[in-house]
Amino acid sequence: MTSQSELILEQNLIHQLTSNGYEKVTILDEADLLVNLKNQLEKHNNKVFSDSDFKQILNHLTKTNNVFEKALLLRDKFAFRNEANELVYIEFLNMDFWCQNEYQVTNQITVEGTYKNRYDVTILINGLPLVQIELKKTGLELKEAYNQIDRYQKHSFSANTGLFNFVQLFIISNGVNTKYFSNFGNKKPDFKQTFFWTDDNNKRISKLEDFANVFLEKCHLSKMITKYIVLHDTDKMLMVLRPYQFYAVERIIDRVKNSNKNGYIWHTTGSGKTLTSFKASQILSQLPKVDKVVFCVDRQDLDYQTAKEFNAFKPDCIDPTNNTKNLVRQFNDNNNKLIVTTIQKLYNATTREHHLKTMNNLKDKKIVFIFDECHRSQFGDTHKRITQYFENYQMFGFTGTPIFEKNALSKNKQNQTTASLFGEQLHSYVITDAIKDENVLRFSVEYVGRYREKQDSQNEIDIEVEAIDTQELLESNERIEKIANYIIQQHPIKTQNKTFTAMFCVSSVEMLIKYYDLFLKLKKEGKHDLKMATIFSFGTNDEMISDVTDFDEQDFNSVADRDERDDYNSFHKRDKLENYIEEYNKTFGSNWTTKSSESFYSYYKDIAQKVRNKQVDLLFVVNMFLTGFDSKSLNTLFVDKNLKYHGLIQAYSRTNRILGDKKSQGNIVVFRNLKKATDDAIALFSDKQAKEVIILQPYEKYIEDINEAYEKLKSVVPTSESVDDLYTEEEELEFVKAFREVIRLKNIISSFVDFTFEDIDLDEQEFDDYKSKYLDLSDKGKKVKTSILNEVDFELELIHRDDITVTYILTLLAKLKGITFAEKEKKQKEILDLVSGDVKLRSKRELIERFIEENLPLIDENNIEEGYNSFMIVEQQKAFNQFVTDEKLNADKLKKLTEDYLFSQRIPTKQEVVAVLENQPSILQRATVGDTILSKFLNFIDTFFND
Repeated sequence: MTSQSELILEQNLIHQLTSNGYEKVTILDEADLLVNLKNQLEKHNNKVFSDSDFKQILNHLTKTNNVFEKALLLRDKFAFRNEANELVYIEFLNMDFWCQNEYQVTNQITVEGTYKNRYDVTILINGLPLVQIELKKTGLELKEAYNQIDRYQKHSFSANTGLFNFVQLFIISNGVNTKYFSNFGNKKPDFKQTFFWTDDNNKRISKLEDFANVFLEKCHLSKMITKYIVLHDTDKMLMVLRPYQFYAVERIIDRVKNSNKNGYIWHTTGSGKTLTSFKASQILSQLPKVDKVVFCVDRQDLDYQTAKEFNAFKPDCIDPTNNTKNLVRQFNDNNNKLIVTTIQKLYNATTREHHLKTMNNLKDKKIVFIFDECHRSQFGDTHKRITQYFENYQMFGFTGTPIFEKNALSKNKQNQTTASLFGEQLHSYVITDAIKDENVLRFSVEYVGRYREKQDSQNEIDIEVEAIDTQELLESNERIEKIANYIIQQHPIKTQNKTFTAMFCVSSVEMLIKYYDLFLKLKKEGKHDLKMATIFSFGTNDEMISDVTDFDEQDFNSVADRDERDDYNSFHKRDKLENYIEEYNKTFGSNWTTKSSESFYSYYKDIAQKVRNKQVDLLFVVNMFLTGFDSKSLNTLFVDKNLKYHGLIQAYSRTNRILGDKKSQGNIVVFRNLKKATDDAIALFSDKQAKEVIILQPYEKYIEDINEAYEKLKSVVPTSESVDDLYTEEEELEFVKAFREVIRLKNIISSFVDFTFEDIDLDEQEFDDYKSKYLDLSDKGKKVKTSILNEVDFELELIHRDDITVTYILTLLAKLKGITFAEKEKKQKEILDLVSGDVKLRSKRELIERFIEENLPLIDENNIEEGYNSFMIVEQQKAFNQFVTDEKLNADKLKKLTEDYLFSQRIPTKQEVVAVLENQPSILQRATVGDTILSKFLNFIDTFFND
């Protein structure tokens, strides 16, 4: 019934595509594919190729199996000398007139690599397979089709001529839901990088029939491939735009082509603004009527970060400006059509006399300005200067939080809004859209103090928040100590034992200093081991930061918020910050200082990178980092500061970037009564009914949900032992899906401060018992390639416990010394069950069991760790030697491969693995042998090097 259902879906899709202008072609295998490719390239290029001509073309197309490099070949022309010794140029894809290509559809192409695979529906453009569609019957998860493509990627796409590595886009559908994504090549796949298509009002087009009419329309599909796939050079990967990004760019391009009007794009924070703005800038810079495209940001960190990202999309397309003089040079460089700079430098370039002489010849040029955040503090003056200075300009702004009348700040007795500066809104994609599409996470907001959301909650600590806002109370030592202790207690819960990082924003520099000094004191007392960092402004004082280069000092100082510059002694602020930087330098072996603007700016960038790398556990800020800073690893924001409207949404949004399954929400912990401010901000930037979409449900609701999921689990398998009685893989799959829902909800509910197993029907031991069975089935799926369990995403990161490490296990083993035999047997079983129940330690279970039986009785309890390490060194060498003997490997090359992996954490390619063999296999055997060796290599690494 399954194959019949998929077959009908497949037949209907092919009929629909042929009705929409695709040519139906029968291609059974690679031989047919090559014959068709020759015919289609001849037709597209209006040429006839001899067999030797086509051999040259095929050699060019197959000289690499790398997906990124094939994407470059696809977009370039190829020159060769034909049999008549004539120089011939051919193209594989018409990039400029994208509708002028040859379109075909076929199905059930069979390719044999490591395993024989048969692909569902393939779209060929000019004879090359550029779009692969995988279908599942209605009711099955899309993830199964996604995982199937991942399997094809490993087992057959690279086989023989490897033409399927030319695929640019994948489509997955079960008829009801349909998504698309770019070819991830040999990169680790991520289901969260699959997208629904929508109309320009963000209404989802998910039914396969509707999707095929819109997205797979010939001109639209080839436009997506030629214009809206970005080749990310740094990561050597393909990135495709999401629908809202596509519509935003299209609106901007249309406006520049057909009018002189301005406009702005409202795309919520975290929705991929850099990629959108890059693609808009890139296409605009290619228009003959446009002389310059200037991308403006407000902050130095974004100047650096955005330029770096732009250069990643297209190498050397931007030379990030270090000073205004360099910016002026770029303006006058006719070969440089795309500039990234700051608002402040742009203002300087158009106002300072010594720059104006050079800038004056640009006054009448067609210049398009794109502003990264179109309502920053200094933008009003820059906006006014641009409109006065340039005569032929257009301006477009991007913002995640527009300024409306309600949240506008008055300037010169006028409320400046985003619309008053930029005019019409061209496209919107608000936070509710992004959450629905799983492009950003929801927020879990907990109010701590006397704000009561749950009776007897651990969040109810004795600090005032209700309607009490006196400075004396808010800054009292007693209150600060209670909050500090609360953060220390809750940090491991909220960050899942430092799997993620946290930020603490406070109301002023003075408060930050009080908190930071207290945290330093508590750390010295051994009350916590958090790695901390902070940065804040200390006032504008020309003598305080020397001008080392022509680095516009006020540019970096503009990062600081004006409300930090008060009567508090600025030298004292600087002294305190210098002390904190010294502590930071000791921790990280750096040498930053406030004594030069360059070093201060480098310190700022270094903090940003260390937060992203999870090297900083808690970052203290006043205003810096609350906007414009992206870190996927940041999941928690502690708040002791009054926030409202766009400032509140921007601050909260530091926590809601997507990062794997374990990060299920952004955690907001508030020590002030910001409930109304939160509700008002959500209403302003989405709608009044949006709160339940943006904010997680109350704790009690998740209690109900997990109990319901547990009941469903028990209806499938009444006890964990019942899993052993499941006869078919379909029954096992039903258990996997039921328990997976339990662990998803457990992951969410565990972040609540009040969570305890006593609140739910499922007890902890029962959860661990089910988890062991779940992991057993995961292992089974990995071993049996044809198993349907191999198609399922077990989301194993959700059940990895970061507190279960080898060190922890050794601590438990030490406690086995000196207890009775009966107790020892029971405790030993508990320890081994603990190892079996952890994703990362399962591979060590047999070794740990042998260590307990053979070595532990002979070792003093004070030397257990040393004894274990010695035991593992011996076992590691034995396993290494066995690996070399069994697979006939070169020991030195294997050692080098292991060292390279441990240094870079990069999984080696199959080619690198095959190179370790003493005798090289044939080309046909290479893929199979490479898979086998790589699998054993990774098992060796997991067993002996990963804790």
